[in-house]
Amino acid sequence: MPQQVLHPMVKLQRNVQSLVDSNIVKPTDSIWKIALLFGNDWQHWKQELLDFGFTMQDPLGELLCVETWDEEE
Repeated sequence: MPQQVLHPMVKLQRNVQSLVDSNIVKPTDSIWKIALLFGNDWQHWKQELLDFGFTMQDPLGELLCVETWDEEE
């Protein structure tokens, strides 16, 4: 059985869910609140989020509720 490769945004989503579950951030917090937690990787993730139409003021809950990460070709 071939192993399914996770979209990189799913990994980010899981990391953010873990932060929410640990009460480090809340789903109502703005996306920008996680910037310091991702350190040197933040610029990459920020650009990915912007490419998917998010703003840094959007609540984390909006990121967590995405079910599929389709990229337009």
